[in-house]
Amino acid sequence: MSDLHVVATIPAKPGFEKEVGDALAELAVATRDEPGCISYDLYESQAEPGTFVTVELWKAQSDLDAHMASPHLTAAMGKVGEHLGALKIHPLTAK
Repeated sequence: MSDLHVVATIPAKPGFEKEVGDALAELAVATRDEPGCISYDLYESQAEPGTFVTVELWKAQSDLDAHMASPHLTAAMGKVGEHLGALKIHPLTAK
């Protein structure tokens, strides 16, 4: 089984960029300690300020699934979920 690469784009609604960025930064720290997380990096797009991008590497789909149900992800979404635009999660396949 090969590692799972994932990119997620997370746009903040106008006026909530700081709150969303702060919550995602906290989420990134907690996520890096999850079993199966090889790397989890958070960026803000220079082309679209206020759009945050995670670049993730997981050992397996089951680890990503566990992350999606984790208490710290649930807490972050509860804190800023209403201030987000359409989230897009992209599991990647190497070519």
